[in-house]
Amino acid sequence: MMIMTFAEVMDHVAQGFEALGALILIAGALWSLASGGVAWRQSKDGRKTYARVRQTLGGSLLLGLEVLVAADLVRTIAVAPTLDNVLILGLIVLIRTFLSFSLEIEITGDLPWRRSPDKSPNGPTGDSRKAPKLAGDSTRLP
Repeated sequence: MMIMTFAEVMDHVAQGFEALGALILIAGALWSLASGGVAWRQSKDGRKTYARVRQTLGGSLLLGLEVLVAADLVRTIAVAPTLDNVLILGLIVLIRTFLSFSLEIEITGDLPWRRSPDKSPNGPTGDSRKAPKLAGDSTRLP
């Protein structure tokens, strides 16, 4: 029986995150094409189809990038925490953060700090939890 060191286990964990990130990117690309096909069949409108493909592909790219950043973090912190690796990780995180930020702007069409509360992905309050409807409050939706 072979006993693995902590660094070897964490390297395998990082590889698992990388495989998951790649799977998310591939599945997201296929899903966005299928979603675009459905949109085209329903509306025959190229603009709506393009918007649907762009939005679904952008969302899967964002998720895939986040998982790949997690893989880089695990590998750098747990496997080989040298100064060179930490600097490279910082550069990778900066690049991927810029890409994620750019994709978010492409998907929503607004800068996050200029987005009106009604266009927030989590609703008008920006909170993902549903606020309870108060008695006599006609401004809240059920």
